[in-house]
Amino acid sequence: MVAQLMPQPHPILACAEQLTAAINEVRDVQPVYMSPAEKKTAVVELNKAAAMLAELQLRIVATAEDEANTAGARDVGAWTAHLTRADVAAARADARLADALDRRWTQTAVGMAEGRVSLAQAQVVVHALEALPSDLDPDLLKDAEARLIKWCAEFHPAALRRLGRRILEVVAPDIAEAELAKRLEDEEHRAREKCRLTLRTTGEGSTRLSGLLPDAEAARLRTYLEAFTSPRKHHDAPGALGGEEDRIPYPRRLGQAFCALLEHLDPAKLPQHGGDATTVMVTIGLDSLRSELGAGSIVGGESLSATAIRRLACNAAIIPVVLGGKGEILDLGRSRRLFSPAQRRAIRLRDQRCRAEGCAIPAAWCEAHHLEPWAAGGKTDLDDGVLHCSFHHHRAHDPRYTTERLPNGDIRFRRRT
Repeated sequence: MVAQLMPQPHPILACAEQLTAAINEVRDVQPVYMSPAEKKTAVVELNKAAAMLAELQLRIVATAEDEANTAGARDVGAWTAHLTRADVAAARADARLADALDRRWTQTAVGMAEGRVSLAQAQVVVHALEALPSDLDPDLLKDAEARLIKWCAEFHPAALRRLGRRILEVVAPDIAEAELAKRLEDEEHRAREKCRLTLRTTGEGSTRLSGLLPDAEAARLRTYLEAFTSPRKHHDAPGALGGEEDRIPYPRRLGQAFCALLEHLDPAKLPQHGGDATTVMVTIGLDSLRSELGAGSIVGGESLSATAIRRLACNAAIIPVVLGGKGEILDLGRSRRLFSPAQRRAIRLRDQRCRAEGCAIPAAWCEAHHLEPWAAGGKTDLDDGVLHCSFHHHRAHDPRYTTERLPNGDIRFRRRT
């Protein structure tokens, strides 16, 4: 009898089967009883194996264009996304990386195959290398790739990305500055072209803001907002250890700071719009203004509660238009509604900080508030003015809270029961 030889699987398929079998053997093994040293070693070795496996898969993807065409796929990325149920965008990024490793950046591919370079690091390395000048000497390119691969042993992808942006300063310092300036100009030009800002009303009293800003403008905006979210505090001041406002999640504080920034903008310094400085006019009936549950509206815009309008009436950027029962204008921004610059300086000199009990926000970041509400006929004078930070200014107009002026001039807030 002659034994019939069975066809041997391709070595890569055999490897895949062995890997699957090996992982299945430990599928139910719990690592809870591993020693700390064993857990550390396991994490490192598995990460190394993941890099090696990623390189092997990319090596296959780099040769799969014929299979993608045969399947009628749009491209190799779409083909692999369909096979692996992966996100198409991520699969296409992997396909581009596979092509780059196969075509040009072989040192990086070797680093992955040896487990020294992770997939995420390889993406950063290739991106940094392909951003270098196209006419750079090939030997300098090899040097740059070698240095980046060496740094993979020390730096995570984010740090490696920063180093990659300056790799030319290491391998070719004589041309680095000029090339950096050119690249920055290109990036800034693309950033200006991509600059976007959208405002979409949710229909639930808020508007979703999203956008893409150039880094320089975003840094400026962040600096302005952090002036409101993290104003300087004096350690010897009352409340310096932090109050309720300091426990608000940072994203919410940033959003509140953006609103405060808008309220502090001087409309007189904005571009002319319709013949007047850009302003927001709010209409509300007199009875509604005095009512805790009243409502008004921005001219040509959304509705606002009387509470919000009373608070906005403290700030110069808003002009309240108070209407009578028949819609006639009773008050168009009463001339003495707002504290004068001299009055605000005097109040800041007197109060020094937000006068909410326990708050240490300094005067420079505070707003002048009418103790007797302007809507109820409160006077715009020093005795009726008090400093509040943006957080406590909102609270002062919140009908859910009562206020009490303490002998030392501080304002105590109490939630209504």
